[in-house]
Amino acid sequence: MRAGHASRTAEQNALFRALESSQAESNRLFTDPLARHFLTWPYALAARLGTVPGLRALVPRLIDNRWPGVRSSVVARTRLIDDTIAAALKEPIQQLVILGAGFDSRAYRLPRMHDVAVIEVDHPDTQAIKRTTLARVLSTLPQHVRFVAIDFNQQGLDSVMPAAGYRESARTFFLWEGVTNYLTEAAVDATLRWCSRAATGSLMLFTYVHRDVLTRPGVFVGTGRLFATLAKSGEQLTFGLEPSELPDFLATRGLSLVSDVGAAEYRQRYFKDAARQMRGHEFYRVALARVGRHAG
Repeated sequence: MRAGHASRTAEQNALFRALESSQAESNRLFTDPLARHFLTWPYALAARLGTVPGLRALVPRLIDNRWPGVRSSVVARTRLIDDTIAAALKEPIQQLVILGAGFDSRAYRLPRMHDVAVIEVDHPDTQAIKRTTLARVLSTLPQHVRFVAIDFNQQGLDSVMPAAGYRESARTFFLWEGVTNYLTEAAVDATLRWCSRAATGSLMLFTYVHRDVLTRPGVFVGTGRLFATLAKSGEQLTFGLEPSELPDFLATRGLSLVSDVGAAEYRQRYFKDAARQMRGHEFYRVALARVGRHAG
């Protein structure tokens, strides 16, 4: 990302959530009323056009033609994570830590979140823009949310989390969405090991990319345009994992794998028959793990 600017991918994902929220209530997978407020030109215009009858379906279609699979994958992934957090709240969990929060709005839109301490951790530039936007849009900032500014490639969570009220003894849900693929292997390793020190039974949901997209990108649909778009935003994919190696990778870091699904699978889960026409972004995956070597 460019210094002094919010993450461009965070804004793109907010656009996809805004467009989905503009669909007919019977068709949309979720509602995110805050997403559109994070958008600047030209994304703000695209979101506005997406609310116009007759254009509501056209704007997503144009995006899908330009960047195959990206929007549909993000939308289905958003719903998957929403559902996973909702299920975890019943366990229950005591705190939610969002690592690389970007323009995530779950702390403000999901039911029962006011009962949970939420800590949003992100790069200082993106977080500053988010906090300014929230202060403008919300009548009052919720008391259950705290903010921590950090560069994962430069700092460790040990140095900032205690002052934010993070409790290592609390049953925690860690959300790390859309971040690992932009980090170094050392940063990913350090963060996973830090999370594994949380109370036994704590959950961690994180996204990652299949290692092959870094070494053999041609085997996946739409990677050429995706890489070009990332380059314009000053971002690039830097870290990936081989799915078959994930259980052992997590076990050596004190975590046990609960589930691991790819974009094609979670699109099928939520878009049903329409998913048959969706291609692209299949290298993106969502993993859920528990703290402790044996899931329980």
